[in-house]
Parts: sequence; C-alpha cells; structure tokens
Amino acid sequence: MRRSIRTICLTAAVATFAGAAISQELPPEGPVPTTALISVQSKQPVQLDPHALSLQVNGHEAPITSVRAADSGPIEIAILIDDGLRTFFGQQLTEIHDFINSLPPNSKVLIGYMQNGMVRSTGHFSSDHQEIANQLRMTTSIPGSSASPYFCLSDFVKKWPSHDHAARFVLMITNGVDPYNGRPSIMNQDSPYVQAAQEDAQRAGVAVYSIYFPDAGFRRAYGSFSGQSYLQQVGDATGGELFNQGPIPPVTITPYLDQFSKAINASYELGFMANANGKRELTHIRVKTTQPGVKVHAPDGVRPGLVT
Repeated sequence: MRRSIRTICLTAAVATFAGAAISQELPPEGPVPTTALISVQSKQPVQLDPHALSLQVNGHEAPITSVRAADSGPIEIAILIDDGLRTFFGQQLTEIHDFINSLPPNSKVLIGYMQNGMVRSTGHFSSDHQEIANQLRMTTSIPGSSASPYFCLSDFVKKWPSHDHAARFVLMITNGVDPYNGRPSIMNQDSPYVQAAQEDAQRAGVAVYSIYFPDAGFRRAYGSFSGQSYLQQVGDATGGELFNQGPIPPVTITPYLDQFSKAINASYELGFMANANGKRELTHIRVKTTQPGVKVHAPDGVRPGLVT
C-alpha cells in the first residue's frame, strides 16, 4: 500500500514537472505586447507624427499602443564583416573606425567577422567605442571564407549576445552571394537559406542593413547582381536597407555609413498587441502613414511577444 502511494506521488510529481517544462518552452497564447522596429524615410529630417500612423496585423486593422524614438533608449549595433572581402577593403577600416567613434554613448557596438557560417567576435556589445574600433583588422581575403553570409546571419541573430531591452541593428559588409543555392543568376534567385536568415532576423527583432562589397572569389557581374538582390530582399523583409546598388566596388563607404547612421536616427519602436497562437510563427504586419512627404519602412514579419 505504501509502495502504491509512493508510486502515485512520484508519478504526479513527474507529471507536474513535465507540465511546467512544457509551459516554459511554449510561447503564450492570446494577445501579447509586441514591438516592431520601423524607420522613417523623407527628404528632410522630420519628427514622426504618431497620429498619422496606421497598422495592419495579419491583414486586419490594429491599434498602436506606443511609438518611441529608437535613439531615446539603448541601441545595439552589430557590424558583421565578410572575411572573404578583397584585400583593398583594408582601405575602408579607418572609415569604419571613425564611424564607430562617432556613435552616441547610448549605442553599444560589436564587431564580428563572418567565417565558415559563423560570426567570430568577442561575443558581447560594448559602449566603449574605442575598444570596439580597435578590434578592426584586415580581412583574410580567402574566397568564400564566410561559407554563406546568410548562414552567418542566422547563427548570429539566433544567439544574439545580449538580453537587454534595446533597438537592434545589423550592418553586414559582404558581397551577399549565397554559394549554396547553385549558380548565381537572374533565373536562380529563390534561396531557402536567404529566406531562413531573414525570418530568423525578424524573430529576433533585428533590422538588417548592408553595404555591398566584392568577395575575392567573384569577379563577374552575375555574382554582383545575385548578391545585391539577396541583400535587398533581407533588408526589405526586416525593415533595413541595402546600400551601394551597383557592380563597382565603392571607393569609400563613408556615404553609406552616413546613411546607416541617419537610418538609426530615423528609427522608432512601434508597440501593439499581437495574437500569439502557442507556436513560433511570425505575425505579418503593414505600417502606413498619412504624414506628408514621409514614408515608413517596416519589417513584414515580427514574432508575437517580442519586446525590445
């Protein structure tokens, strides 16, 4: 009898523990607070009018609960450099160094080098901009050494090295070619790896910006077209942007770093309620504004319950 009672108690304890573990693994259900990082595009610097914004969540009109300028709080910026870039990329290191040191004190930065499908870095963001700038180095310039910039992006955003509440940005400097999707050509621009990378970035609430720069292994126009097309796709999907749309390597990347800085300053965190269904599926959103001379660029998917 005692053995039976002990067995029943043990079984109940295991069931309780298992139930608690499952509840921790599964996302909540029902409406949950969610944020999306959006950016304002206009010819002149403007203050976004929150009352002019409208939001659709999964095709239905939804109320906006908050609008906050991203630079009014903490910002995390990851600069991911393809280690296979051509050797003359070294001429741009001083420009990146100056850009990092120009960032405001509320910006934490990380420098990482994309190698073999991963990002090699110190593994933490720092507000000591000079310390981060000193981590810049020449690329190895080994053709294809990143394996795929999209493998690297996926791996990095899924392991985002911070749990702080902050607006999240990635700046990739790469040729954008996905060597694992077959021959880069106009007729072969549907990569599951690029799709996976952009969805991983959406789930992490990261806006992905990029500067096109040639890899040591690609010297033909088709590689330039394919890589830039993919980078544009990821930027559009995450609320980011591709800079330098052209096959010629940039003599200087300072204008693109300036554009990136302006995009950060023109970014806002949009709060709303999204319906979580107990799965890790993305919620599709669409943001518009009636403010004259202003366009809003937003990710097309977010993870319900993500609050940065």
